[in-house]
Amino acid sequence: MSVSGNLLSFGLSALVLLSAGSAAAQEDTRVVAEVGGVKVTMAELEQEESARLLSAHYQYYQAETRALNELIDKKLLEQKAKSENLTLEQLVERDIKSQVKDPTEDQMKVYYEGLETDQPYDAVRGKILEKIRQLRTEKARSAYVSVLRVQTTVYITLAPPRANVDLQNAQMIGPQKAPVTIVEFADYECPYCQKVAADVKKLQADLSDKVAFTYKDFPIHSRSEKAAEAARCAGKQGKFWELHDELFHSKELDVDQLKAQARALKLDSSEFDKCLDSGEEAEAVDRDHKEGTRLGISGTPSFFINGHFMSGALDYATLRQIVEQQLAVQQGSGSAGSK
Repeated sequence: MSVSGNLLSFGLSALVLLSAGSAAAQEDTRVVAEVGGVKVTMAELEQEESARLLSAHYQYYQAETRALNELIDKKLLEQKAKSENLTLEQLVERDIKSQVKDPTEDQMKVYYEGLETDQPYDAVRGKILEKIRQLRTEKARSAYVSVLRVQTTVYITLAPPRANVDLQNAQMIGPQKAPVTIVEFADYECPYCQKVAADVKKLQADLSDKVAFTYKDFPIHSRSEKAAEAARCAGKQGKFWELHDELFHSKELDVDQLKAQARALKLDSSEFDKCLDSGEEAEAVDRDHKEGTRLGISGTPSFFINGHFMSGALDYATLRQIVEQQLAVQQGSGSAGSK
């Protein structure tokens, strides 16, 4: 899904869908209970029970996103059909179904060989033909809609669920008053974190004037806790981000390797070794981990983009999509004033 296709206006009538958590940074003041005359708001519920609710909200958001994309695809096809004075069925028949070729007999027999069935080929041939036609039609439809997405502007305001993340004393890089803040909870030994690190770095370079990055430790693997301490020890000498980047790049996380990388960065080795060996940064690492647990994080990497939660090995396009969405929301809020 292209970034440009997702973040612009959808034709002349924008498709605007708001999730419960997409009202940027505004607390939900709806009263959901009253206990002995004391009102309980939705914001309080979300904050106090985040560990149980955030994951559920995110799963619902993912289901909403899939449904929304299907609806957008349908709208795109309907608009295309209307622009050519065709019915939707006529457009699909002309531009999609007519382009689908039936499989050869040999191709159907290869498909049959992959089936776990005792039925003879002739008995299931018709079903195989219909199934392959369906798969090829879906593929052709997807390719056709992808072209329409590039040609048509789409603006999506459906956003992931939100949570409040503590940024006090956190490692941060970028403008202090950046319109978008990305908080990543990660583990230096996590392969998915290692994979996404390059995309995070690219996003940082591409949008350095608009985005501030904050890193939080959520060690899960055996060597990651000491690696997290090492990065913080480097931070005491002003080189947190340098060692942070190197650890994800090198994947060398044994204690002697951590010390060697610190020396390569020309850190004061005696101060670094003392810091690492004494475990003086262990409490800070544990504090991040406890916060992640309180928020409901169960795996890494996990991101909060202006508080909006996303989890997993997200690619560059997905990360940038949410950043661009948040920038658009803020620009819209600024132009709307008090409306």
